[in-house]
Amino acid sequence: MVLADLELIADKTFRLSWQAAEGAEFYRVMENPDGVSGFSQISGDLESSTLSFDHRVALYNRVNARYIVQACNATGCVDSDTQAVTGTLANAIGYVKASNTGFNDLFGDSVSLSADGSTLAVGAPGEDSAAIGVNGDQADNTALSSGAVYVFALSNGLWQQQAYIKASNPTARDEFGFSVSLSADGNTLAIGARREDSAATIINGDQMDNLIDAGAVYVFARSNGLWQQQAYVKASNTNRDDFFGASVSLSADGNILVVGASGEDSAATSINGDQADNSAPDSGAVYVFARSNGLWQQQAYVKASNPGDSDRFGASISLSADGSTLAIGAGFEDSAAIGINGGQIDNSGRDAGAAYVFTHSNGLWQQQAYIKGSNTEAGDFFGASVSVSADGNTLVVGARREDSVATGINGDQTDNSALNSGAAYVFARSNGLWQQQAYVKASNPGENDEFGFSISLSLDGDTLAVVAVVEDSAATGINGDQNDNSTRESGAAYVFARSNELWQQRAYVKASNTGILDLFGSSVSLNADGSTLAVGALQEDSAATGVNGDKLDNSIEDTGAVYIY
Repeated sequence: MVLADLELIADKTFRLSWQAAEGAEFYRVMENPDGVSGFSQISGDLESSTLSFDHRVALYNRVNARYIVQACNATGCVDSDTQAVTGTLANAIGYVKASNTGFNDLFGDSVSLSADGSTLAVGAPGEDSAAIGVNGDQADNTALSSGAVYVFALSNGLWQQQAYIKASNPTARDEFGFSVSLSADGNTLAIGARREDSAATIINGDQMDNLIDAGAVYVFARSNGLWQQQAYVKASNTNRDDFFGASVSLSADGNILVVGASGEDSAATSINGDQADNSAPDSGAVYVFARSNGLWQQQAYVKASNPGDSDRFGASISLSADGSTLAIGAGFEDSAAIGINGGQIDNSGRDAGAAYVFTHSNGLWQQQAYIKGSNTEAGDFFGASVSVSADGNTLVVGARREDSVATGINGDQTDNSALNSGAAYVFARSNGLWQQQAYVKASNPGENDEFGFSISLSLDGDTLAVVAVVEDSAATGINGDQNDNSTRESGAAYVFARSNELWQQRAYVKASNTGILDLFGSSVSLNADGSTLAVGALQEDSAATGVNGDKLDNSIEDTGAVYIY
């Protein structure tokens, strides 16, 4: 018998260790990932001097895993006792903080993972330093809520901060880092500062001429581990209170950038309309930019087919990997339509919300679909969040204030006794036509949980993370007790998986240090294959800095944190 042990290590690591077995010439580590599918080898043949093996896993896919260590020689192998994964795995959750943790920094308001999960960008729009550019002085807090972004890189299973990034023109209240997006390789980073104030237009204009809350986006590029600003991006019709940069999304290669300006005011419709008629306040707009040979230029100015006052078109956006499919949410859109391409004129469903899909072909953008939920109702905020798969054929839309008390997949939509519990809707495209595939609810819907506040799809579209940012349970880790609602607005995330077009909940995910008003789920990001999940909690309170620090010293309010699963 081989004497083995299983240890959980932050982050995402199961360490199998064992005592040397007499006569062993090599060792093997075997895994049964779900407890039912059987064992297979996950290590190579390990030398006889090797007595441990680190296995980095997607925690939410290993809640019932089993492990065996085999001691082998020419005559065969002997198994250890089975090492079973038990508990909520809280000790294996990665915990990431800023290098300059400060009051009300809101670290984790936005997150983005590279495709391989080895680069993580985190926005902290409440950060206060007056530093400029990359790795400046973090200690001069004279620019309140100017904002910052932190980039972390994974090496040999360990996260470390790679860069502390500030705008080239940091000013109080700019909220740099309100939105972030990484390219697939992690080498291009777009950062939104929705309250930046300059009146510049298009690319690399004058940053000093201020126009309150116009907004800006900054593009940074990484080479040999070093980051530098590549472009300062503004709208073609910069105006006060447009909030350009409220959302950002990059294509996989980083050469297409989409920016939402949820407060833009024009009454134009569709593509490249009249930007000058500002008779539809806060209708919202989206701008598409393309990069060639390191230079950026605006490619399209995108509006809804039915722009309306206060629709906030562009508050959420998501771009397919090749940049040819674009989903845009307008959570405050008012039509009472149901399903795909319904009537847009009946505005009796105030703040019901809508999503729009645009496609790019032969150099032209056009609207492909106008999408509503299957149970449209006023105040649902359908479109508060959107996420598309790499191929653009799967779309998920969050409706954070949908009211049904249904649980799981395709439940009863008509019993609206769980006010603002929230829902998510999955749509699939075939031959250019969209249809709803699933109606998704939490396993524990509660009033005002706001399930659907933020969402993220893996690139293959088969793994989905949905957040209920003001869910109340006191659980920690994976699949804890959902019924103890004693920790108000702590927040939760739910992971779903698709197989043969059928969805099921895989895990109920909480922080490792669940706290009141932490708002765990303020942001969420899955890497390409869904093996890494990052969740932000912008109001987490610990004074820790860096990676896997002390979670228990809650002496600084609303510093924020990010958790890795």
